[in-house]
Amino acid sequence: MELILLQKVKNLGDLGDTVKVKSGYGRNFLLPQGKALSATEGNRKVFEERKAELVKKANDSLNGAKLRAEKLAGVVIKVRALAAEEGKLYGSVGPNEISRAADAQKLDLKKSEIDMPDGAIRTIGTYTIVARLHTEVEVALTVVVEEEKG
Repeated sequence: MELILLQKVKNLGDLGDTVKVKSGYGRNFLLPQGKALSATEGNRKVFEERKAELVKKANDSLNGAKLRAEKLAGVVIKVRALAAEEGKLYGSVGPNEISRAADAQKLDLKKSEIDMPDGAIRTIGTYTIVARLHTEVEVALTVVVEEEKG
């Protein structure tokens, strides 16, 4: 399936690129989310007419993400969780808990932006995670998991 990208897609291409993808990926993800158009002659003309608008929208999105990254740089997010004597958590701390803790600290961070390459946190301590605010903007955050006194 050939598609014209309407925005930058990680590991696929940039705005305006014509790419070949598997039909399920295009039909179930890229097209419904408005990230691409089918690569027909009519759609190529529509894309050329909207190109300036799409480039402006992409630049605004990138600039907004850069401003958020500046605000989040160096931030320490404190998460409290129940733990056993040896510091092992009852359960784990994942993106959902980190997002809630960030909201409590009045930080603008969505669950979907949190990337934890090592998986969920299962012990008390200090960890570094990555927040992907945009395809081109990432910021490292420090998460401190503390024992909650029950």
